[in-house]
Amino acid sequence: MPVSLDEIIKDIDNLVSLPSVGVRVNKMVDDPSTTAADIGKVISQDPALTARLLRVANSAFYGLSSQVNTVSRAVAVIGSKRVRDLLLATSTISAFEGIPNKLVSMENFWRHSLYCGTAAQMLAEQRRIHDPETMFIAGLLHDIGELVIFRKLPKEAKQVLLLSLEGPDDMALHKAEQQVLGFDHAQLGGALLRQWHFPESLVECVEFHHAPKLAKKFPKEAALIHIANGIATLAEIDSVTESDAPATDPAAWTTTGLFKELIEPTVRATQAKFLSVQSLFVKQEGV
Repeated sequence: MPVSLDEIIKDIDNLVSLPSVGVRVNKMVDDPSTTAADIGKVISQDPALTARLLRVANSAFYGLSSQVNTVSRAVAVIGSKRVRDLLLATSTISAFEGIPNKLVSMENFWRHSLYCGTAAQMLAEQRRIHDPETMFIAGLLHDIGELVIFRKLPKEAKQVLLLSLEGPDDMALHKAEQQVLGFDHAQLGGALLRQWHFPESLVECVEFHHAPKLAKKFPKEAALIHIANGIATLAEIDSVTESDAPATDPAAWTTTGLFKELIEPTVRATQAKFLSVQSLFVKQEGV
């Protein structure tokens, strides 16, 4: 009998934990008395996170008009909440980098995640849904629960993969997970981010990216990640045929106000932007 979702989350710190800097900054952002300089001092205690943050802040990702040389300046220019989301994303990536996985190529995992994040940002810009950079982070982390399953439940994960490949009508991975585990990677990813006190918008986007109708506070954002997930799959296989991607809930288009005609241009734009985004967020060697 596999462990329950609650048991995995209770034991998660034995597998992986956020860097302490990420935890502290996450709390500081919600404190109105905290200044950009305060946040900058804490982040600067972690040289690796500081380097990543400044690299992204000075890239086309934010399109700032002048060079950002310090973390406190990045906080002042980008905003504390955006910096917090970016820091949480880079912290999560770094937390999982040292965990070996025999069941999945980490390079392929992060490639899909980055495609999804890039597509989500572009779709958000189309409809001005939430903050486009935050939607990028949501897309980047949408499948993070898979890494926990692969590491904590390798035997069951193999069963899931086999069922998905050999089951009826190429059963979707999350449905195979539900059948074998009793929960899926989206639920686990949402529970993980909630345990780490991520913003609720990110939690719901991850938790409900396969079932956006269930999102209570951020249904439009969850629906956007649901659509972006399919576009990411098409971008990876270089297709613009909707049937080549996982089935999209028709209600997601209505909820977001997006149209299927956006699929092809978003696939092409995502592909064009992918390499520059990849170089910012994920190490190239042995990802």
